[in-house]
Amino acid sequence: MTTAVLKNSLLVFLLAVAGISWSQKKSDQLQAEQNKLEKKLSTTKSLLDKVKKGTETSLNELKLIENQVKNRELLVRNFDNQIRSAELTISSKGEQIKELQKRLVRLKEQYKKLLIYAYKHRNKSAKMMFIFSSSNYFEAVKRTSYLKRLSEIQQKQFKVILQNEKTIHKEIKDISAEKEHKKGLLQEKIIEKQQIEKDKSAKQQALDKLRKDESSLMAELKEQERQKSELKRRIKLAIEKEIADAEAKAKKEAEKKAALAAKSSASTASSPKTSTSSTPAVTKEVTFTDTKENIALGKNFESNRGKLPWPVAKGSITENYGKNAHPTLPNVFTNNNGIDIGAPKNSQVRAVFDGEVTSVLNIPGAGKVVIIKHGAYRTVYSNLQEAYVSVGDKVSSKQSIGSLLADDEGNLSTAHFEIHQVVEGTVQRINPTLWLAQ
Repeated sequence: MTTAVLKNSLLVFLLAVAGISWSQKKSDQLQAEQNKLEKKLSTTKSLLDKVKKGTETSLNELKLIENQVKNRELLVRNFDNQIRSAELTISSKGEQIKELQKRLVRLKEQYKKLLIYAYKHRNKSAKMMFIFSSSNYFEAVKRTSYLKRLSEIQQKQFKVILQNEKTIHKEIKDISAEKEHKKGLLQEKIIEKQQIEKDKSAKQQALDKLRKDESSLMAELKEQERQKSELKRRIKLAIEKEIADAEAKAKKEAEKKAALAAKSSASTASSPKTSTSSTPAVTKEVTFTDTKENIALGKNFESNRGKLPWPVAKGSITENYGKNAHPTLPNVFTNNNGIDIGAPKNSQVRAVFDGEVTSVLNIPGAGKVVIIKHGAYRTVYSNLQEAYVSVGDKVSSKQSIGSLLADDEGNLSTAHFEIHQVVEGTVQRINPTLWLAQ
């Protein structure tokens, strides 16, 4: 019975420790998510402060306010999850404490009986008599082992009692800390909800101002769509030209090798007989094959999906990849081949991965455009005021490759970023949001 109580007590202790560990892991994940959201809110607020210095309300301001509202709502949801997690932890720890206390009572009762027994049989002569009264040698050995085992159990039970008491005190301390943490989260949640209402009010005011002049918004939208279309066309042409040039180079090198091989074969021919029949030469189509280094680079780029750094150090996405509803014009949608990132005025643009610059274009309305090759992948950076790189340059991750143009309002800049993949000679667009670290 004593050994069973001891084992059960140890099991309860281990389960309590495991429960604490899982709860702590969940809490750490929620805290990390909270830190990310607060960082996003800080960046967006900083950009909004710059926008508000201008006299005119802009679409950028509206988009940034929308981001602010969305991130605050996510933060409030995060607080809800943390509060719920704290409540579960408090409840779980309360049950663990009750169970530990029950075990502790039983252990102490068992220990008390052991002490009474030990006290009654405390003199050495009684122990010796207990051993010597054995009917044979083997029974004497068993009785000696029993007395030794009894002493060990006493010591172990004493240690388990102390350990249980320490665990109970620690759990009570942890519960108090969780309760205080929960109070803090509730207060933060109230503040964030109040701030959401303020942000929504600011959004409505910005909407009202912008909707007063829908005609100019439509004209602006048409011009932006024209610029996007031209950007798309020029990027496609640039990548296709790069692929065609590489294939032509590969074909030329293959033909050169074939000519050298034919010349070498003719000079070493030893037979005096020549064939009178003429066989037409078979022309083999040469397909461009990338170098081993570029293939390895492409695989490396692919393995960093979801971990690539942003093309600007600080920014907030103002337009997502694909179809986007216009923030003010009803039933009007735009289509984005990449993502737009609002950033501080004239921010530095940086490469998101190691690669080679294959194109530097100048497109009216889109500024300068830099295309970087990463094996089978291409990253595109547009709306640059200045490019610091040239075709053929090797660049490394986070290296500055240019600076952004200022927006029309003059308080912000917008980085346009795209990712393309070359698959069997065709160019396919990819959602950059899935590749950048969040």
